[in-house]
Amino acid sequence: MGFQNIVVEHDERRALLTLNRPEKMNPLDWSTVKELRTAVAAIEADPAVRVVIVTGAGRAFSAGGDLEGYLTLYREPDRFRAFLDDFFLLLEAIEHSPRIYLAAVNGFCVAGGLEVMLACDLAIAAETARIGDGHLTFGQLPGAGGSQRLPRAIGAMRARYLMLTGNLVDGREAERIGLVAEAVPDERLRARADELVRELLAKSPAGLRGVKYLVNRGLEGSLASGLALELAYVHNYATTEADATEGLVAFKEKRPPRFS
Repeated sequence: MGFQNIVVEHDERRALLTLNRPEKMNPLDWSTVKELRTAVAAIEADPAVRVVIVTGAGRAFSAGGDLEGYLTLYREPDRFRAFLDDFFLLLEAIEHSPRIYLAAVNGFCVAGGLEVMLACDLAIAAETARIGDGHLTFGQLPGAGGSQRLPRAIGAMRARYLMLTGNLVDGREAERIGLVAEAVPDERLRARADELVRELLAKSPAGLRGVKYLVNRGLEGSLASGLALELAYVHNYATTEADATEGLVAFKEKRPPRFS
């Protein structure tokens, strides 16, 4: 596909999606969001892809939206709503996908960049990454899920702190507060992402889908409704999914499982 703002690469069962306007720190303007929607739709249509790495070129994952572009959109409410809808649908597609999306956060990950990261299933960061909300610094509000996903990720108090102050945290602090799963030396970021991909690809595809579904859907309701969801899902999984039986047989036979 002929993208201008992103690069998409495929490697067997993995896809790599790179925001690629490093000279502007990979802004999430409307054209980029549209390209990302197209790329994600193509990835979702490819049954071979199981894991997707999302990262940025240069010294940023993404420093956020195109503030100059917003000046025009703010004067055209219908077009601004269409942009917000596109951004919403992009992140919803990532969150609802049966594939695992892994954010490899290099450098600045702010505002819209943070919102993309939060929609991914896993995130790792370079130790020197700078991560935060940043909207209020320029009088803006998070409009692509940040005000909802951030409190669910790190708790309301820490989320309010990051949103109200606009302060950025480095990779190690992001790991400490649970905003990312791991922080690694900068030069190890891509290698660690590749290691995680290999670990994920060794797991049952149906199992990966199941864990993602249970966690994401369970968070939408109460603990009681989540427990009921898990009970019904696991019963169906264990009694109909071949990978569940294969895992137990492989354990009994002391061999690696051969998942579908």
